[in-house]
Amino acid sequence: MSTNLNLASKPFSNHALPWILTVIILLVSLVSLLFVVRGTTQANSQAALVQIDINKLKQEEDSLVKTAQQVKDSLTPEQVQLLRAAHQLVDRKRFSWSRLLADLESSLPGTVRVSRIAVKDVSPEGTAQLDLVVLAKNPTTIMEMISAMDRAGIFHSELRAQNLQKGRGESGTEYELFVVYRPRASFTTEVAAVPAKASEEPK
Repeated sequence: MSTNLNLASKPFSNHALPWILTVIILLVSLVSLLFVVRGTTQANSQAALVQIDINKLKQEEDSLVKTAQQVKDSLTPEQVQLLRAAHQLVDRKRFSWSRLLADLESSLPGTVRVSRIAVKDVSPEGTAQLDLVVLAKNPTTIMEMISAMDRAGIFHSELRAQNLQKGRGESGTEYELFVVYRPRASFTTEVAAVPAKASEEPK
């Protein structure tokens, strides 16, 4: 004998389960919302602090620029010229003649002789502008020398003039060159480090 159970007359129902799920979802949502609000508040606070620091730095920069401009405006033309001359003296003090002569000697062919050399300007980075006069018998040698200097990267040379030396006790031609001298980076770093090392030594 078989028994048929009709669930349609008494369907199974649990009215508490949907409410429990709803409450759990609401709690999770509220906790997540609290974390989001807290994170946003902290981010806004940090952004505000950073903006305050930026504003302070900007004000300090503007103040320094204004002070520098006031000092510059207060200088007479003679004082400005003296200041530039002082900067040039400092730059020239850092300039190494021995290094220049060594680099120049390694760049000149054996048949080319230096007649005169003068440093016109020296930058804080160690770059120097030179007036260089050399003596050679063959103009081709000078052209090749200029090309070799440019390829080496230490000297950049431009031919300005040439003067024949007949009747002056020397044979050949003088060539006047404008030269830009850029010492090797390792050397300029060593020169910049010398004053710092000297200042650390006890007197």
